[in-house]
Amino acid sequence: MPAGASRSPVKGWLAVLAVTLGIFSLMTSELLPVGLLTPVGSDLDVSEGTAGLMVTVPGLVAAVTAPLVTVATGRVDRRVVLALLIGLMGAANLASAFATGFAVVLVARFLIGVSVGGFWSIAGGIALRLVPEQHVPRATAVIFGGVETASVLGVPTGTFIGDLSGWRTAFAVVGILGLTSLACMLFLMPKVPAEQSITFADLPKVFRGNAGVRAGIAVTFLVITGHFLAYTFVRPILQDDGVGDGLIGALLLAFGVAGICGNFIAGALVARRLRQTVVGIAVVLPAAMVVFALVGDSAVAAGAVLVLWGLGYGAVPVTFQTWILDAAPDAGEAASSLYVSTFNLAIAFGAFAGGLAVDGIGTTSVLWIGAVLALLALVVVRGAPRAEG
Repeated sequence: MPAGASRSPVKGWLAVLAVTLGIFSLMTSELLPVGLLTPVGSDLDVSEGTAGLMVTVPGLVAAVTAPLVTVATGRVDRRVVLALLIGLMGAANLASAFATGFAVVLVARFLIGVSVGGFWSIAGGIALRLVPEQHVPRATAVIFGGVETASVLGVPTGTFIGDLSGWRTAFAVVGILGLTSLACMLFLMPKVPAEQSITFADLPKVFRGNAGVRAGIAVTFLVITGHFLAYTFVRPILQDDGVGDGLIGALLLAFGVAGICGNFIAGALVARRLRQTVVGIAVVLPAAMVVFALVGDSAVAAGAVLVLWGLGYGAVPVTFQTWILDAAPDAGEAASSLYVSTFNLAIAFGAFAGGLAVDGIGTTSVLWIGAVLALLALVVVRGAPRAEG
């Protein structure tokens, strides 16, 4: 019987909300520099390109540390691990707020990468331990709703605070939010003892020995690489099409709101229609990219396509995480760590490859390349064993 089956639904949902706040805090922290590159670079006397390392470093570090943290903390209560990681994130952001040089900021961003990788790999399957079995898909959707909400509310709010009171204030606020998340976890989460000790040998073992996990990892890499290869450059694509900066912000907000909706729609579907939901994502995302390349030269058309794109991408985290957990029910944390590592590597690789394509071929080329990669996921899903049940 799942660990959450005998728990009080109310207490379990309070714990789920605490984890959701943690995910929201982490993702806001990871993405916050996107809106503050210029003021940080100006204040610390580095170029915007160098300041961009604030985004690159935590992504790459998260990819490496997701399995490392999972193995290193294999015997430790999961509540304690999550609390320590979210507390580390809060402290790192406060250190950034008081940094006198860019090197300090990069060290802090490295620590945030550790927090993101470790927290996500453990939190991805934590709903199984917190709520009754019938509530797990919905609880997982709520937890991953924190990812989408960070993009829609967290990052814009942090950017607004930075513009109003300075970038240091924005980092300090996110740091305080992290410490608030720490307190919520300590007071609202029950003890969640480690179910099994994980070793480094378990990671390649679960990959080599489980065709469902391999398929999930491959689909994740293709879809996330394709998405970030294209979406990273949506702003310059819109600008090339003559869409004004004010409208671009509104369009990206529409994408984010649609992403939240997509997350919860997927959460309602994955329990009984997991494979179909994955197929839907692998169809909707490339379709949106292709249509965007063809008709994205007006704000109305671009807005409609971005809503479709947002719905598709918003469904990704909860759907792919559920695929991984269903494929490896007895090795959830090991499989999740591989998934989180792949997800973050795909983000970094997609953005890097997209930059090469933009410089070497043209801005809209990323939409076509991204669409092809996402479509290839259909081939993987077709040959994969059934992940459900």
